Amino acid sequence: MSGMEPDTRDFLKKIVQSIFLGLLWLGLNMTLGIYNGLLFFEERITAGNIFYYLFFLASLLALIRYYYVTWKKKFPHG
Repeated sequence: MSGMEPDTRDFLKKIVQSIFLGLLWLGLNMTLGIYNGLLFFEERITAGNIFYYLFFLASLLALIRYYYVTWKKKFPHG
């Protein structure tokens, strides 16, 4: 057992999970968008561009919802 209080452990766990998911989201969208060329329009809009932007928006909304639900919970101390 660690000497850390449960509230402090839960708070640090929230921070680490939020940062990890944010970086994972950024890395995934960067890989799909920039490295695979789906972010930029070359000559015209392709189906890949449309699917990328739909995925981008859906995953962004899911990430924001996760942050909202996670950080909405109050700690016992206030």
